[in-house]
Amino acid sequence: MSEVPALVDRRALQLARARSLRGGEGPDFLRRRVAEDVADRLAATLRPFTEALDLVSPGGETAAALAARPGVTRVVRAAALAGPGADLACDPEALPFAPESFDLIVSTLALQFANDLPGALAQCRRALRPDGLMLAALLGGDTLTELRQAFAAAEGEVEGGLSPRVLPFADVRALGGLLQRAGFALPVTDVDRVTVRYPHALALMADLRAWGATNALAERRRTPLRRATLGRMIEIYGERFGDPDGRVRATFDIVWLSGWAPHPDQQKPLRPGSARTRLADALGVPEGAPKRPG
Repeated sequence: MSEVPALVDRRALQLARARSLRGGEGPDFLRRRVAEDVADRLAATLRPFTEALDLVSPGGETAAALAARPGVTRVVRAAALAGPGADLACDPEALPFAPESFDLIVSTLALQFANDLPGALAQCRRALRPDGLMLAALLGGDTLTELRQAFAAAEGEVEGGLSPRVLPFADVRALGGLLQRAGFALPVTDVDRVTVRYPHALALMADLRAWGATNALAERRRTPLRRATLGRMIEIYGERFGDPDGRVRATFDIVWLSGWAPHPDQQKPLRPGSARTRLADALGVPEGAPKRPG
């Protein structure tokens, strides 16, 4: 069986990340928002965690949120590249940890770059102890849809063809299915949509570069972006996605995934047909009666 072609050029991605690391990893507003959500979501969990893994989350915000959780005695920060504050450099598609090494694994704003996300999730599942929790936040859904549309329209006008420039982001329902395939129990997914306003499209592109999130697609065009195409893209972006004050919008869909390593004491979903009470009885209405207006 032939190998599936890689979506992301790993070397190009690592070079972009190295530039980002030298520049301070860019603006932190998305990282801070996600780290605060990590703390809130863990606060709603009564299960104690002692040993946690921060899996290639950019910046130090997520590791700090894990260290601040009561009961956590050890946080391993596995970064995409060796650098300040990192305990080790780690490829999320080739985890160097023994089975059942952690009670908690958290990864934020990173796994959207995985070529083999199902494999990465399966490895996380193996690295968790029974009843351990995996919590991940990755970009998905309609993230950067404005940039994708503006580039497609500009290239169609100026060059008569399209080239891939924005990572294709996974749908939340598909990501939920991957959790089940990886063997997680009680999988849950939800989306936090963040709309960020910029003075113009170039400011958004500057942030993407600072985050190490420039175009690293394996099928990208290797020739430099034409000035005319860039100029037309900026015009189209402003025309289609501009606000009355002249600023433009950019969408970031943060998809949250959570799942538990199976354990005999976990709650189990009911088997179909096993319910002992009819819905009509619970609502206090006759079977087949029309619903009361809410």
